[in-house]
Amino acid sequence: MIWLRSLAFAGAFYVWSAIMAIGMLPLLVLPRRFVVAGFKIWSAGIAVLLEVICAVRLEVRGREHIPQGPGLIAGKHQCMLDTMALWQFIPDTAYVTKKELLMIPVYNFYVLKSGMVIVDREGHAAALKKLVRDCKARLAQNRQVLIFPEGTRSAPGAPPDYKPGVAALYRELAISCTPIATNSGLHWPAHGFLRRPGTIVNEFLEPIPAGLKRGEFMRELQARIETASDALTTL
Repeated sequence: MIWLRSLAFAGAFYVWSAIMAIGMLPLLVLPRRFVVAGFKIWSAGIAVLLEVICAVRLEVRGREHIPQGPGLIAGKHQCMLDTMALWQFIPDTAYVTKKELLMIPVYNFYVLKSGMVIVDREGHAAALKKLVRDCKARLAQNRQVLIFPEGTRSAPGAPPDYKPGVAALYRELAISCTPIATNSGLHWPAHGFLRRPGTIVNEFLEPIPAGLKRGEFMRELQARIETASDALTTL
């Protein structure tokens, strides 16, 4: 039954995404906020499909910690859903996104129009400077920058591998950082087809105040995210 539900969801997901991709094309000539609104509708539709077809419910905790103005958010990344589900809940998200996504036809138009922050993970110092510069520009637009510190998906319980980019942003932006814990990989595996019934929780944690030293910040960020994510795996 799980296999059949997962297959049905995969079909519905691609149909829904195709409908939105085509339907949103006129929005490309309108102000950016219309494309962001389109992403929110797309995200909400995916949540409905997950719950109806696969009995996977989305739950958000700690909404009081979501920045309503300029903010830096760092999230645990366990599956593809993490890059889609949060559109609904964060006011005006600017995802830090790998440049490879610009190779996806049509979707790349929306990536650029929505003002995501494109990063070249092979660009080293020059890429880091551009990342900081672009994130400062997004904050100046009263937006929330969302980065996944590990840079790639990892299975629940896997050893964490936090990259230094988030520390550079934290230092250069001189702003607090809101961590996000999740258990999404339990129900939507990082590299798998099955969608297992249950509740996916995204938990916004208490912000880490600005001004910590690099090492102290990284230890605190990792401890908060990993501790809370591990706790969610017992649900």
